[in-house]
Amino acid sequence: MAAASLPASAANAPSRAAPPGPCATARGALADRLGTLVARDGVPGVAAEVTGPDCGRWSVARGVADRDTGRPMRTEDRLRIGSVTKTFTATVVVQLAAEGRIALDAPVERYLPGLIRGNGHDGRRITVRQLLQHTSGLPDHVDAIAGQPRDDWRLRHYEPRELVALALTLPHPESTWSYSTTNYVLAGLIVEQVTGHRVEAEVDRRIVRPLGLRDTYWPGDRTGIRGPHSHSYFPAPDPVAAAPDGAPLRDGTEWNMTFGGAGGALVSTPADLGRFYRGLFGGRLLPARWLAEMKRTVPADPQRLWPGARYGLGLISSPLSCGGRWWGHGGTVPGGHRALGAIGPDGSGVALALTKVPDTDRAEEEFLAAVDTALCHPRGAGRPDDHPHQETP
Repeated sequence: MAAASLPASAANAPSRAAPPGPCATARGALADRLGTLVARDGVPGVAAEVTGPDCGRWSVARGVADRDTGRPMRTEDRLRIGSVTKTFTATVVVQLAAEGRIALDAPVERYLPGLIRGNGHDGRRITVRQLLQHTSGLPDHVDAIAGQPRDDWRLRHYEPRELVALALTLPHPESTWSYSTTNYVLAGLIVEQVTGHRVEAEVDRRIVRPLGLRDTYWPGDRTGIRGPHSHSYFPAPDPVAAAPDGAPLRDGTEWNMTFGGAGGALVSTPADLGRFYRGLFGGRLLPARWLAEMKRTVPADPQRLWPGARYGLGLISSPLSCGGRWWGHGGTVPGGHRALGAIGPDGSGVALALTKVPDTDRAEEEFLAAVDTALCHPRGAGRPDDHPHQETP
């Protein structure tokens, strides 16, 4: 039987490519977000690694890791992760609580007698939980340091107890929840007091080595970042080096991070951050009961974080447009790096690296929208439509 002939209009119609699969659409949506951060918001380089049950592991990068050489941004590059360090430190404290060596609701005075005294502060009335939750009422020593000319302090060494003493001279916070890196410096000192080892050694022993985080390390007094890394940039009065939005930028990669200590000093990569949060939420670091303690939250100040954010023990919880909430932490450093690691309700994860801190409300909204896009867009995508890869400009 002869096949029916097609109408001439149909026979001559141009062929149409099949629409992209849902995973390719997800990558495109995130790439658009990252591209906006570079082209519109003046962030030199952005990279993201995404993992999930639908589309596997994939990554996207836009812009450059080094403005001088034009080297493209990559997810394999190390960066300073700032306050994402807080989740690492909180995890070790909660591990010690699970071992019966720290009581979360015990006063800080039990572990650090006499350290928190003066200017109306008293370690007998502040608990370990309140340190990790930012409800201690302690000021943030970073506010005092960062208010000075950056070249006066960016390369100097700070001792943890020096940072605590500096914080105690500052005015009291006005709100019940007040973000303070000093809380985590104290948490690190408690770990040292209980274990006899510096918090850096305990994080390495309990988290970094067991999870195989090969690119995560404490820099100590070393002001450079070892191995392949992105540079970081901050606004400075330098008319020679300008961002796309016209704002002058200065390279801030060289920095002594002892001012952040247990609350902000770690170096890592997006891949390692993703592995860390998957390990934490996958039960490799804590029993379920103690992970639940980390997820007990209080409302966070929306001016310090963003509307809808809540804070647990070293964990931020934030609503997603597709329902549910993500769990993780963000971090910034004065030199310009910005990082974030997060896990969504279906187990999908995203880790972001920026070479400049978003410095407008619009840029910050785009950064948070990138997190939402990464965790919401692939839902319902089904099987991956291709192998994991990295997409670059």
